[in-house]
Amino acid sequence: MLLERLYDDDLAQASYFVGCQATGEAVVVDPRRDVREYLDLARRHGMRITAVTETHIHADYLSGTRELGAATGAHVYVSGEGGQDWQYAFDATRLYDGDALTVGNITMQARHTPGHTPEHLSFLITDGAFSDEPGYLLSGDFVFAGDLGRPDLLDEAAGAEDTRFAGARQIFASLRDTFLALPDHVQVYPGHGAGSACGKALGALPATTVGYERRNAWWAPYLRDGDEQGFVDELLGGQPDAHAYFARMKRQNREGPRILGSLPALTELANDEIVRALEKDELVFVDTRPHTEVHQGTVPGALNIPGPAKAASFGAWAYDPEAESTPLVLLAPDGDTARTVRDHLLRVGIDHVAGYTTGLDGLPTARPALVAPADLERSEAALVLDVRNKTEHAAGHIPGSEQLSAGRVLWHLDELPEGGTIVTYCQSGARNSVAAGALRRAGYDVVELDGSYAGWSAWDESRRGTRDAPA
Repeated sequence: MLLERLYDDDLAQASYFVGCQATGEAVVVDPRRDVREYLDLARRHGMRITAVTETHIHADYLSGTRELGAATGAHVYVSGEGGQDWQYAFDATRLYDGDALTVGNITMQARHTPGHTPEHLSFLITDGAFSDEPGYLLSGDFVFAGDLGRPDLLDEAAGAEDTRFAGARQIFASLRDTFLALPDHVQVYPGHGAGSACGKALGALPATTVGYERRNAWWAPYLRDGDEQGFVDELLGGQPDAHAYFARMKRQNREGPRILGSLPALTELANDEIVRALEKDELVFVDTRPHTEVHQGTVPGALNIPGPAKAASFGAWAYDPEAESTPLVLLAPDGDTARTVRDHLLRVGIDHVAGYTTGLDGLPTARPALVAPADLERSEAALVLDVRNKTEHAAGHIPGSEQLSAGRVLWHLDELPEGGTIVTYCQSGARNSVAAGALRRAGYDVVELDGSYAGWSAWDESRRGTRDAPA
């Protein structure tokens, strides 16, 4: 048996390629929408992708299940669990608890493990060429290394109301009745790693075991003691902010993402052509450089989507393809980087990239407005806005500031003042630049706090030290 984890550091997301070397058949679980990597892996191993499936209706990225099925002719499987409200709207074979799909000598049994979402499946894998007992579990967003999938996303991002409590109790039952019923040796491969917003304390390990989690996970004592209420309280407390684009991902993944097929080549555009298009509002300029370089000058009204490393995450915060359809033009150092950025954007449903440019020569430029920490009190801002997560804000913030995370700000403009200057900050400046660019493009007068909270904290500590020094 071949089991390979394909990990996207941008979204902290794992998909899995499971193949039978005897027959050359393979199944892919939870694929991304840019499917080239799976096709390349199949070719490298001389295998055919004959099945594609996913653990649940994802919230943080656009599924590639239909895309990969169309590209390979593979049979598509999705969950049929969860009740009528959680049925996929596209044609695919439904899997229910206990159902199995096979690829060669490998059997993958679907286990209904609700809680993170009502329809969630985990896949228990038996390598029939080696054993007649299961040895691996693809746990999706049910069990992570050291943590569990959050049950509050339906409330936070999908428009549901008070489903978190029932979801938390379902996770408790799924752990008790399914996960902890497995032998300790079963290896567990989760759908996310550290940095994902699908849990609050995900470990960075690529895998764990049932036995290790049984003995060491934070939730283990609650299960040993049968303390459901204590478990629910602990699971729901301190969850990070849910990004607003999650609601769009839920809808599109349930309906079935648009199939892209073969993408056209991404071409370099002449800067005089870009100038004319910008003047007619026919392009959105995207600066993919770090915020420190953007602060030295960029195109007025540009979005800052640093890339390619986090282009999917930041792009989904700064641009809503349901609210507008203006295509993007990317500022990138070369064509390969621009194409990689486009791949990342496709993962969150931002499909329309018209081309790229490698420099600013001939384009209008300006420096984004900044304010030094020492000048903040004199800035007479209508609002000082902390775009970090609510947990970061609670741990320490600039006095008088209000919190609205960068991944939610564009969708909550009603919480911002209609006039006056907004001073924004994050921890070190990257998230702040993304949010500030999006707000400027939306028509707000935004000034970024130079150095963000880290810079302000250093200045404040220095100021306090000066005050306390003996005369």
